[in-house]
Amino acid sequence: MSFKHKPAALAVALALPAAGLCGGDAQAADEKTRLPVVTVSGAFDGASLGAISLDPAALAARRAATSDTARLITDLPGVDAYGAGGVSSLPVIRGLADDRLRIQVDGMDVLSACANHMNPPLSYIDPTAVGRIEVFSGIVPVSVGGDSIGGAIRVNSPDPQFAAGDQSRLATGEVGAFYRSNGGNWGGNVAATVASPTLSLTYRGATTRADNYHAGADFKAAGPAAAGRGWLDADEVGSSNFRSTNQSLALAMRRDHDLAELRIGWQDIPFQGFPNQRMDMTANDSTQFSLRYRRQFERAVLEARAFHETTEHRMDFGDDKLFWYGPSNEPNSDGIAGPISGGPNGRAAGMPMNTEGKNSGVAARGDIALSARDLLRVGGEALSHRLDDRWPPSGKGMWPNDFININDGERDRVAAFGEWEARWNTQWLTQLGLRYEQVRTDAGPVQGYSPTFSPADEQAFNAADRRRTDHHLDLAAVLRFTPSPTATYELGVAQKTRSPNLYERYAWSTHGMAMRMVNWAGDGNGYVGNLELEQEVARTVSAVADWHDAGRERWSLRISPYFTAVSDYVDAARCFSATPYGQACTAGNLTRTTGFVYLRFVNQSARLYGVEVAGETLLAKAESFGTFTAAATLAYTRGENRSTGDGLYNIMPLNARLALVHRRGDWTGVLEAQGVAEKDRLSQVRNEVRTAGYGLVHLRASYVWQRLRLDFGVENLFDRFYAAPLGGAYVGQGKTMSGTDVPWGVPVPGPGRSVYAAATVTL
Repeated sequence: MSFKHKPAALAVALALPAAGLCGGDAQAADEKTRLPVVTVSGAFDGASLGAISLDPAALAARRAATSDTARLITDLPGVDAYGAGGVSSLPVIRGLADDRLRIQVDGMDVLSACANHMNPPLSYIDPTAVGRIEVFSGIVPVSVGGDSIGGAIRVNSPDPQFAAGDQSRLATGEVGAFYRSNGGNWGGNVAATVASPTLSLTYRGATTRADNYHAGADFKAAGPAAAGRGWLDADEVGSSNFRSTNQSLALAMRRDHDLAELRIGWQDIPFQGFPNQRMDMTANDSTQFSLRYRRQFERAVLEARAFHETTEHRMDFGDDKLFWYGPSNEPNSDGIAGPISGGPNGRAAGMPMNTEGKNSGVAARGDIALSARDLLRVGGEALSHRLDDRWPPSGKGMWPNDFININDGERDRVAAFGEWEARWNTQWLTQLGLRYEQVRTDAGPVQGYSPTFSPADEQAFNAADRRRTDHHLDLAAVLRFTPSPTATYELGVAQKTRSPNLYERYAWSTHGMAMRMVNWAGDGNGYVGNLELEQEVARTVSAVADWHDAGRERWSLRISPYFTAVSDYVDAARCFSATPYGQACTAGNLTRTTGFVYLRFVNQSARLYGVEVAGETLLAKAESFGTFTAAATLAYTRGENRSTGDGLYNIMPLNARLALVHRRGDWTGVLEAQGVAEKDRLSQVRNEVRTAGYGLVHLRASYVWQRLRLDFGVENLFDRFYAAPLGGAYVGQGKTMSGTDVPWGVPVPGPGRSVYAAATVTL
């Protein structure tokens, strides 16, 4: 774009120093490696201070090793993922995960339509369809955050392509395929674009499927998966298979300084197993519509968006799992006895759970260059989430009615923000932001399977006032100081707010079966909501010290400590009910130190703190053999419940990566070592299981020849067995609702050795 006073150059100048990893990481890790390649985008394309950006070149090698978009960013220091389904991991940034992060896909805020969060936002886009990812792990600008207390993740499809001015038509595309040996995971993708100088049409499609993966060693006895429905080896991780297909169509038009784009997306997941959940996904069908308009003025950029997304989600037992109550006259763990309807003695016909979700929103923002020093961002948005969660009757005590878990759930947000960024001179830069947000939630009356299924809970919930209105006030301030070409320092403070999700507030039944179905933590425990939950408020201090050579070509070191205090943190406490209908919330539940337990969401006080370190150095460089670079990252996070003295759940222990990268021409080779310490600071209230420390070695390589790109490698080269610290409890096979097939204390193991290869041809 062209401005009289060069505000475009100003915007880039303001943003370039925003992340200490800019430039240096790109040299050290190489854009084809799995370590982070970091660039910072100009302020006028929507990015802000502190954004770590992964572009198509940086993402290319990562796609070859995973079908899970959340896994594309787990090499960044402080970024991890909760183990879940094969394409549905839940991202974690500095110990805060899932709904505590603001996650957008092509500008859409898509909330999970599942009591187990089996369909998180990043599961709606295949890695091969990702054009760019921005991760905010420190102080999140108010123009980026909202209704979240942790970091932010923005994933976007590639920008539309148009024919050049001297071309009448552009026709291009891409075809790719991959295979990964562990689990027999294979798939492919295709993309095609036809465009004129003013009109562009792009289709993208990707499909992937896998069988169960195998751990590096035996971790259980071999045997039938579920009453003879299949045999699982002793090292086979049950319910880790999946199938997924994603498609999209994008139509874009441009004229002079205007751009309009319509995107339509479809997802079909006919099955996805979950080794850390008692149920599996038996269907997830989603349709997404989004419209974007962008206008460039002389001194400003205006962007407006609107979207609508619908999801139909189904859960039941896959082939590795079985609903089982034992002999017809033997009471189960919930105290229910009698013959089972809908199936033979000792076996039910299934336990279907159906969820429908809708997400809609509109947003507008303007980036205005007020002067050669000042940049102003202003904007607003309105977002709506609708949820219905009903479980059809299936026999035994689960009939004759639908169980209504969430009825006409509503969650509406309205927000406005203003943000001022100023570069005072060549050394000092500031950013100040204020955001106000209102969140309103409500839900309709509920019912159990029968009048005797949690009647006291049902009556109390239906008689209560269920509408809640929260008011958020978010603040963010960042100061950057660049005293020399070889050093940058940054200090930021923020206050951020999140309101509870619909399940945290409105899941109502203390029946053991119902509680076990509300669990996105993957810990095997059962949860019930709490109408009295207040909003979470987090206050964060984050700093960055970045040293590097003047050209950011030979070495760099970046250290980033942080501290977050959270009031009214939504944690969990053991539940107790004196009524005969609170079957799970017994007195024994309060004192159990082993086994699975039952919990209620409660507000407590928490704090998280830690440090991240990233560095690299150029070891050797010559025309004859290319370059050798060493790159390393280290991350430490500590999470504490200040109200109880307990540890926070699923905090990643101390971990580090060290990579040796060789590049010569179009060849890149990487030898990477990964180390993770023992997880011994645990959430006692959840009976969280300790995991041992481990070390893994990976080999990766890529070669680009004209229009062909080849990626190949070996993950977990020495087939090391390890328990994934964030993998959750293993409930992947057998009688997962009751019985002895779900032993407590077995964490989900990580995958053993896997050899992979991928090929991509640009047409």
